[in-house]
Amino acid sequence: MGNPSRVRVVGPLAPYAAGFRAEIEAQGYRRGPVCDQLRLMAHVSRWLVGQSLDVGDLTPERVKEFLVARRAAGYTLWLSNKGVAPLLSHLRSVRAVPMPVPPASTPVEDVLAEFRRYLLEERGIASTSANSYVHVARLFLTERSDTAGIRLDGLGAADVVPFVTKQCRLRNPSYIVCGLRSFLRYCHLRGLTPGPLAGAVPAAANWRLAPLPKALEHDHVQALLESCDRRTTFGRRDFAMLTMLVRLGLRAGEVAALELSDIDWRAGEVVIRGKGPRTDRLPLPADVGEALAAWLRRGRGSCACPNVFTRVRAPRLGLTSPGVSAVVTAACRRAGLPEVNAHRLRHTAATEMLRAGSNLAEIGQVLRHHSLLTTSIYAKVDRASLSAVAQPWPGGMA
Repeated sequence: MGNPSRVRVVGPLAPYAAGFRAEIEAQGYRRGPVCDQLRLMAHVSRWLVGQSLDVGDLTPERVKEFLVARRAAGYTLWLSNKGVAPLLSHLRSVRAVPMPVPPASTPVEDVLAEFRRYLLEERGIASTSANSYVHVARLFLTERSDTAGIRLDGLGAADVVPFVTKQCRLRNPSYIVCGLRSFLRYCHLRGLTPGPLAGAVPAAANWRLAPLPKALEHDHVQALLESCDRRTTFGRRDFAMLTMLVRLGLRAGEVAALELSDIDWRAGEVVIRGKGPRTDRLPLPADVGEALAAWLRRGRGSCACPNVFTRVRAPRLGLTSPGVSAVVTAACRRAGLPEVNAHRLRHTAATEMLRAGSNLAEIGQVLRHHSLLTTSIYAKVDRASLSAVAQPWPGGMA
Protein backbone atom coordinates (compact mmCIF):
# COMPACT_ATOMS: atom_id res chain seq x y z
CA MET A 1 0.00 0.00 0.00
CA GLY A 2 2.88 2.35 0.75
CA ASN A 3 3.49 5.12 3.21
CA PRO A 4 2.88 8.70 1.98
CA SER A 5 5.51 9.99 4.42
CA ARG A 6 8.19 8.05 2.53
CA VAL A 7 7.49 9.69 -0.81
CA ARG A 8 10.03 12.46 -1.31
CA VAL A 9 9.26 15.39 -3.54
CA VAL A 10 12.29 17.46 -4.49
CA GLY A 11 12.62 20.37 -6.84
CA PRO A 12 10.23 23.28 -7.45
CA LEU A 13 7.13 21.41 -6.22
CA ALA A 14 8.62 20.41 -2.86
CA PRO A 15 7.13 23.40 -0.94
CA TYR A 16 3.63 22.35 -2.04
CA ALA A 17 3.82 18.64 -1.18
CA ALA A 18 2.46 18.88 2.37
CA GLY A 19 -0.49 21.02 1.33
CA PHE A 20 -1.29 18.73 -1.61
CA ARG A 21 -1.21 15.66 0.62
CA ALA A 22 -3.54 17.28 3.16
CA GLU A 23 -5.99 18.28 0.43
CA ILE A 24 -6.30 14.88 -1.22
CA GLU A 25 -6.55 13.15 2.16
CA ALA A 26 -9.43 15.50 3.02
CA GLN A 27 -11.09 14.41 -0.23
CA GLY A 28 -11.13 10.81 0.97
CA TYR A 29 -8.11 9.37 -0.86
CA ARG A 30 -6.65 6.38 0.97
CA ARG A 31 -2.99 5.71 1.62
CA GLY A 32 -2.32 3.92 -1.66
CA PRO A 33 -3.84 6.57 -3.96
CA VAL A 34 -2.24 9.31 -1.84
CA CYS A 35 1.17 7.70 -2.45
CA ASP A 36 0.41 7.47 -6.17
CA GLN A 37 -0.51 11.16 -6.38
CA LEU A 38 2.61 12.18 -4.45
CA ARG A 39 4.79 10.02 -6.70
CA LEU A 40 3.21 11.72 -9.71
CA MET A 41 3.96 15.08 -8.11
CA ALA A 42 7.59 14.01 -7.57
CA HIS A 43 7.87 12.99 -11.22
CA VAL A 44 6.47 16.33 -12.41
CA SER A 45 8.92 18.17 -10.17
CA ARG A 46 11.89 16.16 -11.47
CA TRP A 47 10.75 16.77 -15.05
CA LEU A 48 10.59 20.52 -14.41
CA VAL A 49 14.17 20.44 -13.10
CA GLY A 50 15.31 18.53 -16.18
CA GLN A 51 13.65 21.10 -18.45
CA SER A 52 15.07 24.05 -16.44
CA LEU A 53 11.51 25.17 -15.67
CA ASP A 54 9.81 26.46 -12.53
CA VAL A 55 6.38 25.67 -11.11
CA GLY A 56 4.89 28.75 -12.76
CA ASP A 57 5.78 27.32 -16.17
CA LEU A 58 3.23 24.50 -15.87
CA THR A 59 0.95 25.77 -18.60
CA PRO A 60 -1.44 23.37 -20.38
CA GLU A 61 1.10 23.08 -23.19
CA ARG A 62 3.85 22.10 -20.72
CA VAL A 63 1.53 19.55 -19.12
CA LYS A 64 1.03 17.93 -22.51
CA GLU A 65 4.80 17.78 -22.97
CA PHE A 66 5.18 16.14 -19.56
CA LEU A 67 2.56 13.49 -20.35
CA VAL A 68 4.32 12.67 -23.62
CA ALA A 69 7.62 12.29 -21.75
CA ARG A 70 5.93 10.14 -19.09
CA ARG A 71 4.55 7.76 -21.71
CA ALA A 72 7.94 7.61 -23.42
CA ALA A 73 9.56 6.70 -20.10
CA GLY A 74 7.36 3.60 -19.85
CA TYR A 75 4.92 4.67 -17.19
CA THR A 76 1.52 2.97 -17.39
CA LEU A 77 -0.54 5.05 -14.93
CA TRP A 78 -1.60 8.72 -14.74
CA LEU A 79 -0.98 9.37 -18.41
CA SER A 80 -3.84 11.76 -19.14
CA ASN A 81 -5.05 15.21 -18.15
CA LYS A 82 -7.50 13.52 -15.78
CA GLY A 83 -4.61 11.86 -13.96
CA VAL A 84 -2.80 15.13 -13.26
CA ALA A 85 -6.02 17.09 -12.60
CA PRO A 86 -5.86 16.81 -8.75
CA LEU A 87 -2.27 18.11 -8.71
CA LEU A 88 -2.97 20.97 -11.10
CA SER A 89 -6.14 21.89 -9.22
CA HIS A 90 -4.18 22.22 -5.98
CA LEU A 91 -1.36 24.21 -7.55
CA ARG A 92 -3.86 26.57 -9.15
CA SER A 93 -5.79 26.98 -5.91
CA VAL A 94 -2.63 28.22 -4.15
CA ARG A 95 -1.78 30.40 -7.19
CA ALA A 96 1.45 28.57 -7.89
CA VAL A 97 0.35 27.72 -11.44
CA PRO A 98 -1.45 30.20 -13.71
CA MET A 99 -5.08 29.48 -14.51
CA PRO A 100 -5.65 28.28 -18.08
CA VAL A 101 -6.59 31.07 -20.42
CA PRO A 102 -10.25 30.67 -21.38
CA PRO A 103 -11.04 30.62 -25.08
CA ALA A 104 -11.94 33.94 -26.61
CA SER A 105 -15.59 34.68 -26.01
CA THR A 106 -18.00 35.21 -28.87
CA PRO A 107 -20.95 37.61 -29.03
CA VAL A 108 -23.32 34.66 -28.62
CA GLU A 109 -21.54 33.37 -25.51
CA ASP A 110 -21.45 36.87 -24.02
CA VAL A 111 -25.22 37.25 -24.39
CA LEU A 112 -25.86 33.75 -23.04
CA ALA A 113 -23.62 34.32 -20.02
CA GLU A 114 -25.47 37.52 -19.14
CA PHE A 115 -28.83 35.81 -19.73
CA ARG A 116 -27.86 33.00 -17.35
CA ARG A 117 -26.74 35.51 -14.71
CA TYR A 118 -30.07 37.32 -15.06
CA LEU A 119 -32.01 34.08 -14.60
CA LEU A 120 -30.07 32.99 -11.53
CA GLU A 121 -29.56 36.29 -9.72
CA GLU A 122 -32.50 38.47 -10.74
CA ARG A 123 -35.18 35.90 -11.42
CA GLY A 124 -34.06 33.37 -8.79
CA ILE A 125 -34.58 30.45 -11.16
CA ALA A 126 -33.09 27.05 -10.33
CA SER A 127 -29.86 26.25 -12.12
CA THR A 128 -31.40 23.28 -13.96
CA SER A 129 -34.19 25.46 -15.37
CA ALA A 130 -31.66 28.18 -16.22
CA ASN A 131 -29.59 25.64 -18.15
CA SER A 132 -32.68 24.64 -20.14
CA TYR A 133 -33.57 28.24 -21.01
CA VAL A 134 -29.98 29.02 -21.98
CA HIS A 135 -29.91 25.98 -24.26
CA VAL A 136 -33.03 27.16 -26.11
CA ALA A 137 -31.55 30.65 -26.35
CA ARG A 138 -28.36 29.20 -27.84
CA LEU A 139 -30.39 27.37 -30.50
CA PHE A 140 -32.19 30.61 -31.34
CA LEU A 141 -29.07 32.76 -31.43
CA THR A 142 -27.17 30.27 -33.55
CA GLU A 143 -29.68 30.91 -36.33
CA ARG A 144 -29.48 34.69 -35.81
CA SER A 145 -25.70 35.14 -35.76
CA ASP A 146 -22.95 35.30 -38.34
CA THR A 147 -19.37 36.57 -38.58
CA ALA A 148 -20.64 40.13 -38.16
CA GLY A 149 -22.30 39.36 -34.81
CA ILE A 150 -25.82 38.77 -33.54
CA ARG A 151 -28.69 40.20 -35.55
CA LEU A 152 -31.46 41.03 -33.08
CA ASP A 153 -32.17 44.68 -33.80
CA GLY A 154 -34.51 43.84 -36.67
CA LEU A 155 -36.08 40.80 -35.07
CA GLY A 156 -39.83 40.40 -35.55
CA ALA A 157 -42.65 37.91 -35.08
CA ALA A 158 -42.00 36.53 -38.54
CA ASP A 159 -38.61 35.31 -37.29
CA VAL A 160 -39.94 33.75 -34.11
CA VAL A 161 -42.71 31.52 -35.43
CA PRO A 162 -40.59 29.53 -37.96
CA PHE A 163 -38.01 28.80 -35.26
CA VAL A 164 -40.67 27.47 -32.87
CA THR A 165 -42.30 25.41 -35.63
CA LYS A 166 -38.99 23.83 -36.58
CA GLN A 167 -37.76 23.11 -33.05
CA CYS A 168 -41.08 21.74 -31.79
CA ARG A 169 -40.80 18.97 -34.38
CA LEU A 170 -37.48 17.96 -32.85
CA ARG A 171 -37.93 18.67 -29.13
CA ASN A 172 -40.53 18.97 -26.40
CA PRO A 173 -42.79 21.90 -27.41
CA SER A 174 -43.19 23.16 -23.82
CA TYR A 175 -39.41 23.15 -23.41
CA ILE A 176 -38.93 25.33 -26.51
CA VAL A 177 -41.83 27.69 -25.81
CA CYS A 178 -40.94 28.38 -22.17
CA GLY A 179 -37.25 28.88 -22.90
CA LEU A 180 -37.79 31.17 -25.87
CA ARG A 181 -40.38 33.32 -24.11
CA SER A 182 -38.03 33.82 -21.20
CA PHE A 183 -35.16 34.78 -23.50
CA LEU A 184 -37.26 37.22 -25.55
CA ARG A 185 -38.49 38.92 -22.36
CA TYR A 186 -34.87 39.31 -21.33
CA CYS A 187 -33.92 40.73 -24.75
CA HIS A 188 -36.68 43.35 -24.53
CA LEU A 189 -35.66 44.22 -20.96
CA ARG A 190 -32.05 44.78 -22.06
CA GLY A 191 -33.02 46.63 -25.23
CA LEU A 192 -31.63 43.98 -27.56
CA THR A 193 -34.85 43.76 -29.59
CA PRO A 194 -36.96 46.60 -30.96
CA GLY A 195 -40.08 45.55 -29.08
CA PRO A 196 -41.65 42.88 -26.85
CA LEU A 197 -41.72 39.60 -28.76
CA ALA A 198 -42.54 37.06 -26.04
CA GLY A 199 -46.18 37.27 -27.06
CA ALA A 200 -45.25 36.26 -30.60
CA VAL A 201 -44.22 32.80 -29.41
CA PRO A 202 -47.14 30.49 -30.26
CA ALA A 203 -48.68 28.46 -27.49
CA ALA A 204 -47.83 24.77 -27.35
CA ALA A 205 -50.52 22.26 -26.53
CA ASN A 206 -49.77 20.82 -23.11
CA TRP A 207 -52.22 18.43 -21.55
CA ARG A 208 -50.28 18.29 -18.31
CA LEU A 209 -53.08 16.54 -16.39
CA ALA A 210 -53.96 14.09 -19.17
CA PRO A 211 -51.60 11.18 -18.37
CA LEU A 212 -51.85 9.12 -15.23
CA PRO A 213 -48.94 9.41 -12.78
CA LYS A 214 -46.86 6.27 -13.13
CA ALA A 215 -46.11 4.85 -9.70
CA LEU A 216 -44.31 1.65 -8.79
CA GLU A 217 -46.20 -1.15 -7.12
CA HIS A 218 -45.46 -1.77 -3.45
CA ASP A 219 -43.64 -5.06 -4.10
CA HIS A 220 -41.47 -3.34 -6.73
CA VAL A 221 -40.50 -0.67 -4.21
CA GLN A 222 -39.54 -3.38 -1.72
CA ALA A 223 -37.47 -5.10 -4.40
CA LEU A 224 -35.60 -1.87 -5.08
CA LEU A 225 -34.77 -1.38 -1.40
CA GLU A 226 -33.82 -5.03 -0.90
CA SER A 227 -31.45 -4.86 -3.87
CA CYS A 228 -29.11 -2.72 -1.76
CA ASP A 229 -26.55 -4.80 0.13
CA ARG A 230 -26.41 -2.86 3.38
CA ARG A 231 -23.31 -4.75 4.47
CA THR A 232 -21.34 -2.64 1.97
CA THR A 233 -20.63 1.08 1.78
CA PHE A 234 -22.33 1.38 -1.61
CA GLY A 235 -25.38 -0.47 -0.33
CA ARG A 236 -25.81 1.71 2.76
CA ARG A 237 -25.57 4.89 0.69
CA ASP A 238 -27.94 3.69 -2.02
CA PHE A 239 -30.47 2.38 0.52
CA ALA A 240 -30.51 5.75 2.31
CA MET A 241 -31.04 7.64 -0.95
CA LEU A 242 -33.80 5.32 -2.17
CA THR A 243 -35.54 5.52 1.21
CA MET A 244 -35.58 9.33 1.06
CA LEU A 245 -36.92 9.29 -2.48
CA VAL A 246 -39.68 6.80 -1.69
CA ARG A 247 -40.75 8.11 1.72
CA LEU A 248 -40.40 11.87 1.27
CA GLY A 249 -40.98 12.17 -2.48
CA LEU A 250 -37.86 14.26 -3.02
CA ARG A 251 -36.52 15.25 -6.40
CA ALA A 252 -33.12 13.91 -7.43
CA GLY A 253 -31.60 17.39 -7.19
CA GLU A 254 -32.96 17.84 -3.66
CA VAL A 255 -31.31 14.61 -2.52
CA ALA A 256 -28.04 15.67 -4.14
CA ALA A 257 -28.19 19.12 -2.49
CA LEU A 258 -28.84 17.79 1.03
CA GLU A 259 -26.09 18.88 3.43
CA LEU A 260 -25.09 17.62 6.87
CA SER A 261 -26.27 20.84 8.49
CA ASP A 262 -29.74 20.36 6.98
CA ILE A 263 -30.55 17.47 9.31
CA ASP A 264 -31.88 18.42 12.74
CA TRP A 265 -31.64 15.14 14.62
CA ARG A 266 -33.07 16.49 17.87
CA ALA A 267 -36.14 18.04 16.26
CA GLY A 268 -36.54 15.16 13.82
CA GLU A 269 -36.63 17.49 10.81
CA VAL A 270 -34.75 17.94 7.58
CA VAL A 271 -34.31 21.06 5.45
CA ILE A 272 -35.00 20.53 1.76
CA ARG A 273 -33.48 22.89 -0.80
CA GLY A 274 -36.07 22.96 -3.56
CA LYS A 275 -36.40 24.85 -6.81
CA GLY A 276 -34.70 28.23 -6.89
CA PRO A 277 -34.01 29.76 -3.46
CA ARG A 278 -36.88 27.89 -1.79
CA THR A 279 -36.22 25.86 1.36
CA ASP A 280 -38.72 23.77 3.34
CA ARG A 281 -38.62 21.78 6.56
CA LEU A 282 -40.07 18.28 6.53
CA PRO A 283 -40.48 15.75 9.35
CA LEU A 284 -37.80 13.06 9.31
CA PRO A 285 -39.51 9.66 9.48
CA ALA A 286 -37.87 7.10 11.74
CA ASP A 287 -36.97 4.69 8.93
CA VAL A 288 -35.43 7.49 6.88
CA GLY A 289 -33.43 8.66 9.90
CA GLU A 290 -32.16 5.14 10.56
CA ALA A 291 -31.06 4.71 6.94
CA LEU A 292 -29.27 8.08 7.00
CA ALA A 293 -27.56 7.31 10.32
CA ALA A 294 -26.30 3.95 9.02
CA TRP A 295 -24.76 5.64 5.98
CA LEU A 296 -23.23 8.51 7.96
CA ARG A 297 -21.78 6.29 10.69
CA ARG A 298 -20.63 3.27 8.72
CA GLY A 299 -20.25 4.44 5.14
CA ARG A 300 -19.67 8.08 4.40
CA GLY A 301 -16.63 8.60 6.58
CA SER A 302 -15.08 11.99 7.22
CA CYS A 303 -14.31 14.33 4.35
CA ALA A 304 -14.40 18.04 3.64
CA CYS A 305 -17.52 17.81 1.45
CA PRO A 306 -20.63 19.23 3.19
CA ASN A 307 -23.07 17.05 1.23
CA VAL A 308 -24.75 14.09 2.90
CA PHE A 309 -24.39 11.86 -0.14
CA THR A 310 -20.94 11.66 -1.67
CA ARG A 311 -18.98 9.47 -3.98
CA VAL A 312 -17.80 6.31 -2.27
CA ARG A 313 -14.42 6.48 -3.98
CA ALA A 314 -12.10 9.47 -3.89
CA PRO A 315 -12.37 12.27 -4.58
CA ARG A 316 -15.24 12.27 -2.08
CA LEU A 317 -17.31 14.94 -3.77
CA GLY A 318 -21.05 15.41 -3.54
CA LEU A 319 -23.29 13.53 -5.95
CA THR A 320 -25.10 15.36 -8.73
CA SER A 321 -28.73 15.02 -9.75
CA PRO A 322 -27.83 12.63 -12.61
CA GLY A 323 -25.76 10.67 -10.10
CA VAL A 324 -28.82 10.17 -7.87
CA SER A 325 -30.89 9.05 -10.85
CA ALA A 326 -28.11 6.64 -11.82
CA VAL A 327 -28.42 5.01 -8.38
CA VAL A 328 -32.14 4.43 -8.99
CA THR A 329 -31.47 2.97 -12.43
CA ALA A 330 -28.78 0.65 -11.05
CA ALA A 331 -31.16 -0.55 -8.32
CA CYS A 332 -33.77 -1.38 -10.99
CA ARG A 333 -31.23 -3.50 -12.84
CA ARG A 334 -30.23 -5.34 -9.67
CA ALA A 335 -33.88 -6.01 -8.82
CA GLY A 336 -34.69 -7.19 -12.34
CA LEU A 337 -37.22 -4.39 -12.88
CA PRO A 338 -37.73 -2.08 -15.87
CA GLU A 339 -35.47 0.95 -15.49
CA VAL A 340 -37.11 4.10 -14.11
CA ASN A 341 -35.75 7.48 -13.09
CA ALA A 342 -35.79 9.12 -9.68
CA HIS A 343 -38.93 11.14 -10.45
CA ARG A 344 -40.94 7.92 -10.71
CA LEU A 345 -40.28 7.38 -7.01
CA ARG A 346 -41.73 10.84 -6.32
CA HIS A 347 -44.95 9.74 -8.02
CA THR A 348 -44.78 6.54 -5.99
CA ALA A 349 -44.51 8.44 -2.70
CA ALA A 350 -47.54 10.60 -3.58
CA THR A 351 -49.61 7.58 -4.63
CA GLU A 352 -48.74 5.70 -1.43
CA MET A 353 -49.78 8.71 0.68
CA LEU A 354 -53.06 8.90 -1.18
CA ARG A 355 -53.75 5.21 -0.62
CA ALA A 356 -52.95 5.65 3.07
CA GLY A 357 -55.73 8.25 3.39
CA SER A 358 -53.90 11.56 2.94
CA ASN A 359 -55.82 14.27 1.10
CA LEU A 360 -54.46 16.24 -1.84
CA ALA A 361 -53.61 19.29 0.27
CA GLU A 362 -51.45 17.17 2.59
CA ILE A 363 -49.72 15.50 -0.34
CA GLY A 364 -49.07 18.91 -1.90
CA GLN A 365 -47.42 20.06 1.32
CA VAL A 366 -45.07 17.07 1.40
CA LEU A 367 -44.22 17.41 -2.30
CA ARG A 368 -43.95 21.21 -1.85
CA HIS A 369 -46.10 22.06 -4.84
CA HIS A 370 -46.77 25.75 -5.44
CA SER A 371 -50.32 25.07 -6.65
CA LEU A 372 -52.92 22.50 -5.67
CA LEU A 373 -53.60 22.10 -9.40
CA THR A 374 -50.24 20.37 -9.72
CA THR A 375 -51.19 17.91 -6.99
CA SER A 376 -54.66 17.30 -8.39
CA ILE A 377 -53.28 14.89 -11.00
CA TYR A 378 -53.04 12.28 -8.23
CA ALA A 379 -56.82 12.37 -7.77
CA LYS A 380 -57.05 10.19 -10.86
CA VAL A 381 -55.21 7.31 -9.19
CA ASP A 382 -57.61 7.25 -6.23
CA ARG A 383 -59.81 4.62 -7.84
CA ALA A 384 -61.86 3.95 -4.72
CA SER A 385 -63.06 7.56 -4.49
CA LEU A 386 -63.57 7.86 -8.23
CA SER A 387 -65.71 4.72 -8.38
CA ALA A 388 -68.06 6.21 -5.80
CA VAL A 389 -68.86 9.18 -8.05
CA ALA A 390 -68.76 7.37 -11.39
CA GLN A 391 -72.04 7.56 -13.31
CA PRO A 392 -73.47 4.51 -15.07
CA TRP A 393 -72.95 4.38 -18.83
CA PRO A 394 -76.09 5.49 -20.69
CA GLY A 395 -78.03 2.49 -22.00
CA GLY A 396 -76.30 0.03 -19.71
CA MET A 397 -73.67 -2.52 -20.68
CA ALA A 398 -73.36 -3.31 -24.35
